Amino acid sequence: MNDRLKALADAGVSIWLDDLSRGRLKSGNLAEMIADYYVSGVTTNPTIFAAALAKGADYAEQLQGLTDVDEAITACTTTDVRDACDLFADAYRATKGFDGRVSIEVAPTLAHDTEATIAQAKELHGLVDRDNVLIKIPATKAGLPAITETIAAGISVNVTLIFSEERYREVMDAYLAGLEKAAAAGIDLSGIHSVASFFISRVDSEIDKRLAALGKDELKGKAAIANAEVALGAYDEVFGSERYQALAAQGANVQRPLWASTGTKDPAYPDTLYVSDLVADGVVNTMPEKTLLAFADHGEVGPSIQGKAAHGAEVLAEVAAAGVDLPEVFEVLETEGVDKFIVSWHELQATVKGALEAANA
Repeated sequence: MNDRLKALADAGVSIWLDDLSRGRLKSGNLAEMIADYYVSGVTTNPTIFAAALAKGADYAEQLQGLTDVDEAITACTTTDVRDACDLFADAYRATKGFDGRVSIEVAPTLAHDTEATIAQAKELHGLVDRDNVLIKIPATKAGLPAITETIAAGISVNVTLIFSEERYREVMDAYLAGLEKAAAAGIDLSGIHSVASFFISRVDSEIDKRLAALGKDELKGKAAIANAEVALGAYDEVFGSERYQALAAQGANVQRPLWASTGTKDPAYPDTLYVSDLVADGVVNTMPEKTLLAFADHGEVGPSIQGKAAHGAEVLAEVAAAGVDLPEVFEVLETEGVDKFIVSWHELQATVKGALEAANA
């Protein structure tokens, strides 16, 4: 067992791997990471599956006889997620559903279609057929009511592509509204879980670019962590509210903050920056394998960011005063996030189309 990752887990951070492939499952690599690296969950996205299915040999057998590209994608991805869910079953039971989770995302082409997102969330949940699956829904304006309705149906959700405190509060409201509808329908709230994926490194990448243009290099590398500090303060407020306490009395669970996009993109920054500096009891950090292994090798557990919302707000105010339009930044990041996943989705479709032709030649 790795001592550095143990220290991180002991500080209350759930370590999830931001990657999944059939090769990782078949080789025993994922099982090894669970056993030796404190990995207690997995997240996926269209980019991850595009990379996984590009290694066509791992999926060739399952693709034989299939002809429809989207059906083939669904078959392959839900199989991988189901098998990963089974690997994490012990962690799921041991943590009463908070960990041992595996996420699968609705098609990013549905990001602005509420009803289609709800329908596909239910479809994916049924196809994976494991209690510890999380259905990923983007925090777009159209995604918010889809989150409410999916939670109301008793389906656990990973809300993705959150960049701002304002949108994060809307996400938490959508979650609580879903719990209230589920309770009214007589659904057991204790079986419903959710995480809210707050993106980190992309915030610094966009804001640093703008700060450099403004000649304010001294503020670079500070905004993303400050944004997370503010988000954690919002979380504490919402889940300390009377509204949530009324739901908790009926068995409801908090919607845990999840730090996503935690691999550093600027080589000038420490490669463990968005792990070491984002420690708080009860949060999830989902890491690319490179970042996880870097922390296992030389990472240090930093001080908790709990209670530092005021500090984070001060830093963001400095950034805004320097001339960075933060609302515009967050809008750009959401749009780019959806667009990047759509590009990956089309790459995935093209890869699977080629694999189907090869498998059925």
